[in-house]
Amino acid sequence: MTLNFRWGGERRINRSWQVDVLLFLLLGLFGAFMVIPLIYVINNAFKPLDELFLFPPTLFVRNPTFNNFPDLFHLMAKSWVPFSRYIFNTVFITLAGTVGHVLLASAAAYPLAKYKFIGSGTLFSIVVLSLMFSPQVTAIPNYMTMSWLGWIDTYWAVIVPAFAFPLGLYLMKQFIEQIPIALIESAKIDGASEYRVFWKIVMPLVKPAWFTLIILLFQMLWATDGGNFIYSEELKTMHYAMGQIILGGIARAGVAAAVALLLMIVPMVLFIITQSQIIQTMATSGMKE
Repeated sequence: MTLNFRWGGERRINRSWQVDVLLFLLLGLFGAFMVIPLIYVINNAFKPLDELFLFPPTLFVRNPTFNNFPDLFHLMAKSWVPFSRYIFNTVFITLAGTVGHVLLASAAAYPLAKYKFIGSGTLFSIVVLSLMFSPQVTAIPNYMTMSWLGWIDTYWAVIVPAFAFPLGLYLMKQFIEQIPIALIESAKIDGASEYRVFWKIVMPLVKPAWFTLIILLFQMLWATDGGNFIYSEELKTMHYAMGQIILGGIARAGVAAAVALLLMIVPMVLFIITQSQIIQTMATSGMKE
């Protein structure tokens, strides 16, 4: 590998084709290793019961069957609460929590990134510090807060804590800081209000960041079962209903495999649709003045 330097401080890396082939093979190897669990879950959903208990387990299905999915819907049809109710609860909690967090995190990150006011540094330090705490540490304070507000056994006990997801605020602030202040000032000179600058200039420019937040929050809320906040059966989520089916024992192993695929497929499709924006989030380059 050789390094060629240009005037102006730019550096260009020239690699031989042998190195490119080696890197391609290594990336392909790691990619194949990471896709194995996905292939395993998909194949398990179409395995008959006898194949699910083979040892050693097989990666690919030998005699595919679709019986696991009709069995799943047959079981859900016998549930006390209609399955459509579980779907509604999951979709409502996921969409409300995701949209609310993206808007709140973006609105809070904008002044922290572009305005210096008393306590701004302290506020951001608190946000960074909160990233160190796991959900288990804050579980009891969250429960006490929701109980004081009277939101236990309601949708809001799950939705409102999602608004305060600290990683979202941190990510949005780091992206908004890359927007040139001259661009914002020129918009204000042209007569744009603060809200118009935020919606028409800032938000479109940080689209990769809030697409990434959508993926993170969607995946987190889609997999929630209500935890210790929701007790009423009619307010439970699809993840809870599926979990109850899985607890049915060995006889429901095929249904459990179908459950795992259904719970995974929606976040996976959303990621595939938005992956180009997420890749931009991971890029090291950004706008600079």
